[in-house]
Amino acid sequence: MRMEPLTENISSHKYFIFSGFSELGTLKSFVSIPFLILLIVSVFANSLLIYVIISQRSLHSPMYILIACMALFDVSLPLLLIPNLLLNVLFDWTKISLSGCLAQMFFVHFVGTCQSTLLFWMALDRYFAICTPLYYHVQLSLPRFLKFVIPLLIRNIIMIMVVVVLAGKLSYCFNNVINHCICEHMALVELACGSTTINSLVGLLTVFLVTVYDFLCITTSYIIIFVSVLHSRTTSAKALHTCITHIIVLVISLTLVLTAFLSYRIRNSLPASGRLFVSIMYLFLPSCFNPIIYGIRTTEIRQHILGMLLSCFPKEQNRIE
Repeated sequence: MRMEPLTENISSHKYFIFSGFSELGTLKSFVSIPFLILLIVSVFANSLLIYVIISQRSLHSPMYILIACMALFDVSLPLLLIPNLLLNVLFDWTKISLSGCLAQMFFVHFVGTCQSTLLFWMALDRYFAICTPLYYHVQLSLPRFLKFVIPLLIRNIIMIMVVVVLAGKLSYCFNNVINHCICEHMALVELACGSTTINSLVGLLTVFLVTVYDFLCITTSYIIIFVSVLHSRTTSAKALHTCITHIIVLVISLTLVLTAFLSYRIRNSLPASGRLFVSIMYLFLPSCFNPIIYGIRTTEIRQHILGMLLSCFPKEQNRIE
């Protein structure tokens, strides 16, 4: 009986307040230290990786272009979210409008789906390189490659747009305090005073049609690749090495997501701040690990980075002399 008068007489909230880490009190400002370190490492490592791939013509092949795209998506999340997090924990700038929250939600989840899809494209690239090496450049020519890229991008945009639009249509008349530091889908939707069953179902459907679908395709691709390797003696060790690099990145990403998922399933065993910290770290840690993994394990990228860094020392010595 209460819900009807409240939804009729009280207008929906247009502004929200982030309450993440508020229970830490004066210690809240120390949370800014790991965030700032993550931002610096992510921007430096990903920018260096992108610069090396763009500046070296020998790296202008599909595999390296996909790595550069991954670095671009990896650095975008820290650049957009961490400055807001720093303002939140240092200066208590915790207010955000509904439209700003929905825009942030779209960006966060769209980048997440694109990272998943990029891992699928990388698996596809390795499939063509190892299983059909003679037709590799034909299969990954721009017109054919766009046939794989565009449909999945459209899928990602449509699914995330539906999730955001449905969240925007809800009435938020009970509470406007978001128990988080960023606008995640369920963190906002749980504040609605009406039924959110459709939102939960669409969110779950998005996970299956994007993340689960991409993961199944990635797994299938690598199974076919390793079966092909076992039956072939002419497979390039270099191609297989890169394949393992992609798998390492995938395993790290899945481990972080699973850790964040489990942290919400064992609420009573973890303090709220610890659970929130884990849920935020899974968004940002891959942006630090991925460029380092690709920079160390990919021979061509590692050689160009070392060559570029070593070329700086003679110049510095000449300046001193």
